[in-house]
Amino acid sequence: MVPKEKISVDAVKADANMLEYSDWNVDAELELMERQLAEADKIRPWLSIEVNFTKPEYFTWLLVVFASMGGLLSGLDQSLISGANIYMPTDLHLDSNQSSLVDSAMPLGAVAGALLLSPVNEWVGRRNAIMVACFLYTVGAALEAGAISFGMMIAGRLVLGSGLGLEGGTVPVYVAECVTSNLRGRLVSLYQFNIALGEVLGFAVAAIFINVNYGWRYILGSSLVFSTIMWIGLIYLPESPRYLMHKGKTVEAYAIWKRIRDINQTEAKIEFFSMKQTSEAERAEESKAKGRMAWLDFFTVPRCRRALIYANIMIFLGQFTGVNAILYYMSVLMQQIGFSTTNSVFMSLVGGGALLLGTIPALLWVDKTGRRFWAIVTLPGFFIGLLLVGFSYLIPIQNLQAAEGVYITGMILYMGFFGSYACLTWVIPAEVYPTYLRSYGMTTSDAMLFLCAFIVTYNFTRMQEAMTKIGLALGFYGGIAVLGWFYQILFMPETKDKTLEEIDIVFSQPTGELVKQNLRNSVQTMKDLAHFRFRKVAFGEETVEPKHEESQA
Repeated sequence: MVPKEKISVDAVKADANMLEYSDWNVDAELELMERQLAEADKIRPWLSIEVNFTKPEYFTWLLVVFASMGGLLSGLDQSLISGANIYMPTDLHLDSNQSSLVDSAMPLGAVAGALLLSPVNEWVGRRNAIMVACFLYTVGAALEAGAISFGMMIAGRLVLGSGLGLEGGTVPVYVAECVTSNLRGRLVSLYQFNIALGEVLGFAVAAIFINVNYGWRYILGSSLVFSTIMWIGLIYLPESPRYLMHKGKTVEAYAIWKRIRDINQTEAKIEFFSMKQTSEAERAEESKAKGRMAWLDFFTVPRCRRALIYANIMIFLGQFTGVNAILYYMSVLMQQIGFSTTNSVFMSLVGGGALLLGTIPALLWVDKTGRRFWAIVTLPGFFIGLLLVGFSYLIPIQNLQAAEGVYITGMILYMGFFGSYACLTWVIPAEVYPTYLRSYGMTTSDAMLFLCAFIVTYNFTRMQEAMTKIGLALGFYGGIAVLGWFYQILFMPETKDKTLEEIDIVFSQPTGELVKQNLRNSVQTMKDLAHFRFRKVAFGEETVEPKHEESQA
């Protein structure tokens, strides 16, 4: 039964004993759902083995761990090229332009993969889209390892990149749609933690094989092992219940919801029927607008437009502060500052390790402190790290140890702070789009991420020559970090502890109201800092509540 009037989730929580949305009795609906589930034929998804645990939260962790292995693959494949760059261009007789194109071909292929994200997700679902991505990873890695020419290497990098683009936009959404709101930030951040872990692992693999004859083939082919493990793990995972609900498969969604949530808990019941209500409303809107392209709502509906702009600016700031260019060329950069060929590969582990350690604070506290806190704290850290990197180039070559020490210190600070910020570039896009536009939204965000990565990676050598090493590190990358800091203070909303349905309300308020609210909160934060109330600044609730308006989406 459809409710006669829409009542907020907070109102329902306030009257949890009644468990009603207006005249909609949740317990009665649950009984009906159980009967339908008992009568329905048990249809098992393609290549799926059902696994159940006595405690649903254990299953949630299994889901998150295997899905987030996509991050491990992503990080691994992004850092392996750094070690391979030492000998691979010589063995394949590549000139500098061809070498740059090989390095940047993976993010370019990822743009194509991102464009496939929406149709593949809508057609086969979140889980199967990740399985397709694993297949592309495997084919791409095999082509790279066996490459005998520039063309074959480019083909492998493009195929590998398409898997990266498809998986990179799907995994965060899959996790966000399956976990509880109080854990969503941390568990989506686990994807970034695995990216950082994969990058460290990639540098370690490079260090192992760097002195082996044609070792770059072993380096680039090593990701085959991890893509195979992840593909097998996905066989045991279910489809996203929100995707099934979006497709009108309510009973199937309920069956999976029981596996990943304790359906006897009031919050789990409320969230399920809030999700059901939202999906029904979205399908009703879609049926009214049949023949109209849903993605046009990004331009015509203010709530959707705000989410699109906000998510993609977050991604732009993360990429145009230079992280992927530095990762792809880290061994080369280490050589530029004075490290030997072998030591440059080993020292790359330091930068990768700093990135990994930097994700841990966000992983632990992003759901306690909120998204705004991490964004505002980390961007100044970028600038300080880049300042030291730029300064290291000014130290005379005669004082090599000082130059190396300052450079490594700056790199550790930069990569460490980026590790925390990078978690947000996956969390934010995965949670801000409405369900019916989430695939389209993640397509744009995913494409934006890898297009920016391609631009900064492909043009890195040219930009370094045109701007000088100091100008690129401090002037360009550092300048964007400073501008981004002011943007975050003014325009970034807070979404912690909100269900995906409640986030609709946050993005329905006018931008002007959000800016006023953020300015008032910033003034209050300055007062709290002046009075040494650091715990309130980090963990306290917002001092000014947003003005709720009816969602326009």
